[in-house]
Amino acid sequence: MLCVRRRAAGPLRTPAEGAPKVDDAEPTVTVVVPGLLAQHTGNRRELPVRLREPATIGQLLDELAREYPVFDRRVRNETGAIRRHVNCFLDGEDIRRLDGTGTRVNPGQEVLIIQSVAGG
Repeated sequence: MLCVRRRAAGPLRTPAEGAPKVDDAEPTVTVVVPGLLAQHTGNRRELPVRLREPATIGQLLDELAREYPVFDRRVRNETGAIRRHVNCFLDGEDIRRLDGTGTRVNPGQEVLIIQSVAGG
């Protein structure tokens, strides 16, 4: 599941040690990663991504793929589409009902990614 919601203005949290530092004045999108996927992001649960202008979900994921290629392979398939077992929401709406990976993301929004877990 990938969810995008607006984040209240305020200081960014300090990145984990070794993580790229993000200037507080730089507009960002915060990607929140669930525990199952955090193992592919250096156990970081929040990933601030610089976003100087509105972008798409696909472009946001492209940025993350540069630093976290295994994470990207867990979220997207070979064609760049969101995997079937990963859901994506923008302000509470499933992006599959919007414009898919072409859905626009603006600076200041927050992305939540949640992977479906099978079991019984």
